[in-house]
Amino acid sequence: MANTKSAKKMIRKIARRSLVNKIRRTRMRTSIRKLEKAIELGDKKQAAEALQMAQSDIMRSAQKGILHMRAAARKISRLHKRFNKLA
Repeated sequence: MANTKSAKKMIRKIARRSLVNKIRRTRMRTSIRKLEKAIELGDKKQAAEALQMAQSDIMRSAQKGILHMRAAARKISRLHKRFNKLA
């Protein structure tokens, strides 16, 4: 347990940051699921929109430090590959 005032403040800051990161991670995963569902249904127009949103959310997560930049690039690449098979 934290004893100093600064350590207690850091615990509060970490809790807030963790909550924000959780929200961002959830948003990213939801957009990926929407894309996968659109690809599964074979709806190219909906999949294109979902791909754009997923790519945006993934890159935003990487920029905020939730995801490593190369992991983000790999995810985007694999999603594009699956989308291109649809076309």
